Amino acid sequence: MKKVYTLILFMAVAVVAFAQEQPRFSPEKFDAELQQFIVQEAHLTPQESAKFFPVYKEMQRKQRAIYDRMRQMGKVKPQDEAGCQKAIQEHDNIEVELKRIQQTYHNKFLDILPASKVYDVIKAEDHFHRRMLKRWSRPHEQK
Repeated sequence: MKKVYTLILFMAVAVVAFAQEQPRFSPEKFDAELQQFIVQEAHLTPQESAKFFPVYKEMQRKQRAIYDRMRQMGKVKPQDEAGCQKAIQEHDNIEVELKRIQQTYHNKFLDILPASKVYDVIKAEDHFHRRMLKRWSRPHEQK
């Protein structure tokens, strides 16, 4: 009987320890890591960073609002063909809106940074997101 209690206690401790090891997503930490990655990859100076990131964050806020709309659209499938067609058209319009925002802000970035650094920022952002997706798809591996 003592062995059973010891085994149960050991399992409970293991479950608690495992639960504590699971990292929680932190938007603030994610944004800080993204910003640091962009600074390193695009070789931004502190002066460039100070001018660039407020505009970059403005773009992100606009994009997130659109991503929220897309997420809401995807929650419920329309019941008929006309509804599906309307949803497809709305999805396409949202995608175009996202691209317009990117284009507008890429032009604003070009007013702040040289084109080569804007190019590096765009590549760094894409690389960072891909790297994070790979990390999240393998939660059991060491990060």
